[in-house]
Amino acid sequence: MANTITITVPHDLGVENAKKRLAERIEKLRHDYVDKIAHSEVSWSGDVATIRVNAVGQQATAQMTVLADMVRIEVQLPWLLAAIAGKVQTFVSHNASDVLKIGKS
Repeated sequence: MANTITITVPHDLGVENAKKRLAERIEKLRHDYVDKIAHSEVSWSGDVATIRVNAVGQQATAQMTVLADMVRIEVQLPWLLAAIAGKVQTFVSHNASDVLKIGKS
């Protein structure tokens, strides 16, 4: 059974600026970490990003919806990775909050 994590992060950046910052952070994380140990894909449809990560025969997916005043992130972890849900939630929340801070370039 899959485990779903939902995270919301408020921001005052507007949709386009928030999307730009988030897209840049996602690519940096993919380059620096994820793609060294797994296969990942990111696709955008309007203001929604779908992220898939495949590792050790398991697939985790996330859907990130960028709204004018917040970002909603839903991560689906397969049962094998459900044990690390707390660590995943902390990591995703920290990165999203960090990149959406006002004054950060």
